[in-house]
Amino acid sequence: MGCWVMAGVTFREASRKKLLWTALLAGIGFLALFGIALHFQMQDLDRRAIAPFLRYQVLSAMLLIALYVVDLLAVVMTILTSVDTIPGEIASGTIHAIATKPMPRWQILIGKWLGFAVMIAGFVALTFGGTVVVAYGMCGVTPAHALRGGLLVFLECLLALTVTMMFGTWFSTLASGVIAIGLHGLAFMGGWLEQMSGFTSSARLIDLGIVTSLIMPSESIWRRAAFDMQTPLAGALPFSPFANVSIPSGTMIGYAAFYLLVALAVALYHFHERDL
Repeated sequence: MGCWVMAGVTFREASRKKLLWTALLAGIGFLALFGIALHFQMQDLDRRAIAPFLRYQVLSAMLLIALYVVDLLAVVMTILTSVDTIPGEIASGTIHAIATKPMPRWQILIGKWLGFAVMIAGFVALTFGGTVVVAYGMCGVTPAHALRGGLLVFLECLLALTVTMMFGTWFSTLASGVIAIGLHGLAFMGGWLEQMSGFTSSARLIDLGIVTSLIMPSESIWRRAAFDMQTPLAGALPFSPFANVSIPSGTMIGYAAFYLLVALAVALYHFHERDL
């Protein structure tokens, strides 16, 4: 019960700070931009009288690129909106108003985590689901296994949320944000190195990408989502963000889920032990 009370407090606090409205406007702005770009692309394809097969491939690629942007936007929004929730309240002393109540510290942390998880779910539903709906409504194109892809994007955001909150029990707001974004950037670079290996045929790049995925598996989750959603032609390209090079397996997704649970356990332990 205490967890859900804390989740509601977190939700109201985000609304008071206008985090919810900022995320909502960002999501709506992205969908508007994607719709306009898709409209112009369809006009260009009509003018050139592109064959239906190639037309579908172009529009499908554009949809997958938009979902790629959704993934990046969702992860960054997750980090930026949650990074201050623990270190900020500790630095300002407002955490004392909660921690002195008859509520275990683990309920405070889990409650905050649940509150942000609900907000992230709404943002992913708006942006990811909205992108799919816009694409289908305007040109009849949908990604394969859209639900599976959306759930994987949500899992990636939960991983980013958990890692951010874990570092927030140790470091200041700025340091926590830099570390969380830096880890995601490392994973992002590792993912691109693996895609480049399809062009250069370098086994060492694949190994380097795998190592970075073990350090931070966020990008592996997206690459699995992209593999599940892409068309066969997009996956056959040797060099692209969606190339079928070193495809993350179900075991890797399981590792990412385990990584999330370990990070959450570490956050709970350190938050319980630290001096507020």
